[in-house]
Amino acid sequence: MTVAYVIAAPCIGVKDKSCAAVCPVECIHEGTVEVDGVTYDQLFVDGSECIDCGLCQPECPADAVFSSEDLPGKWKHFIQINNEFFKSGIRV
Repeated sequence: MTVAYVIAAPCIGVKDKSCAAVCPVECIHEGTVEVDGVTYDQLFVDGSECIDCGLCQPECPADAVFSSEDLPGKWKHFIQINNEFFKSGIRV
């Protein structure tokens, strides 16, 4: 799945929903997924619903939302984590 925006490590355990509140298509979902033995409890962007508007990014107080192109190298694996969350089909 291609994702326009990715929510990375600063969101883990924080899950401030300011980003979700401004999303016009409600593509940001809260949940938990385990990838390679690590559990990620955070918000995730559904790439199949996201319209790439960018409204979520400036609203995040944890600075955890990035365009996939601007995602820092140390957090590139959050693209896979995001995709795994939506493959699991589990949403809160």
